[in-house]
Amino acid sequence: MSKRGIVLYLHVHQPLRIRKYSIFDTATAHDYFDEPDATTDRNNERVLRKVADKSYRPMNALLEKLLARHPEFKVSLSITGTFIEQAEKWAPDVLESFKRLVATGQVEIVAETYYHSLAFFYSRPEFERQVDMHRAKIRELFGVETAVFRNTELAYNDELGKWAESYGFKGVLAEGWDPVLEWRSPNHVYRPAGTEKIALLLKNYRLSDDLAFRFSNQAWEQWPLTAEAYDQWTNAAVEDSQLVNLFMDYETFGEHQWEDTGIFTFFENFIGKWLANPENTFYTTSEAIAAYEPVGEISMPHTVTWADTERDLTAWLGNGIQREALRHLYALEDDIVRTGDQGLIADWRKLQTSDHVYYMCTKWFTDGDVHAYFSPYDSPYDAFLYFMNALRDVRYRLMAYHRGGIHG
Repeated sequence: MSKRGIVLYLHVHQPLRIRKYSIFDTATAHDYFDEPDATTDRNNERVLRKVADKSYRPMNALLEKLLARHPEFKVSLSITGTFIEQAEKWAPDVLESFKRLVATGQVEIVAETYYHSLAFFYSRPEFERQVDMHRAKIRELFGVETAVFRNTELAYNDELGKWAESYGFKGVLAEGWDPVLEWRSPNHVYRPAGTEKIALLLKNYRLSDDLAFRFSNQAWEQWPLTAEAYDQWTNAAVEDSQLVNLFMDYETFGEHQWEDTGIFTFFENFIGKWLANPENTFYTTSEAIAAYEPVGEISMPHTVTWADTERDLTAWLGNGIQREALRHLYALEDDIVRTGDQGLIADWRKLQTSDHVYYMCTKWFTDGDVHAYFSPYDSPYDAFLYFMNALRDVRYRLMAYHRGGIHG
């Protein structure tokens, strides 16, 4: 009989933020992502180096220690292409530490879109090109194949489940959202509706968000959260089930929850406490799917994500400027791809990163505060303006290409 397990999945991502790219830059400067002001959060090198110091280096070191100490400790990671490209330039030692983690055999890489895009909802051919690019990059860097898929922001619906099965994946990740689950628990393996072989792993959002969002909130009634309390909660979650799927951003550790909150010490202590129980273990996503048969079928006809209180796509498509930006962006697809101009295609794809439209979100109240925290711009309208100016220049470069002018 399989042990009760935790599936710990961490998502590693950094976008290439658009600089203050003005209308006067269009048709003259094609450097959309190179903010010269090194003091702002639009400077991608500055942000990458800062987060590497606060999160990637200390968390990778801790994971390396825990993997050596506990042979049953397992982790699943997804790592975007935009993160990898920046780390190759500005923090190659961080990439090397990720390689060491994967080399232990206790860390699985989960597949996704290379550019952290919403292409699935706009262009299936472009979506598949980015999935293929990501799989190839992971193969090149880490020497492993990906078998489980997560879409950007865990954006999932029945069509994605069917696509993932047809594309050869054995599992897909999604949010365990109450209106979908109804009376059921997220702590089991499920089958996506309309599929025959693929498995669905659902995030336990309450236990995940206790770490990702509530851990340092002194107004939270459970603050300060101890490893002992969290161990009790996770054990209670698997009393009558199989798995606890803890899905969160990698940057939870050290960046969203700073070191001085005690997050690293808490995490180290919790891993030891969970594994002290001989009935408990950790699984990678693939191991969880192999260990347990689906207990039932889950249907999500409408897209569910892991963001905001609505758990839908409104964080990225909730207003007119967001929808307009993406409509214009994907309208260029055929003409851009046909050029074969790798520099132009790469810049167009970098503009697909979902963070760009996330920064254009105009929600208020609690979700709005979260959006404002993550945005490097003064307002959603500034984010839209710089994006559309960059897209205008992409269109200019496309026309120049056909005239036999500038390339790249």
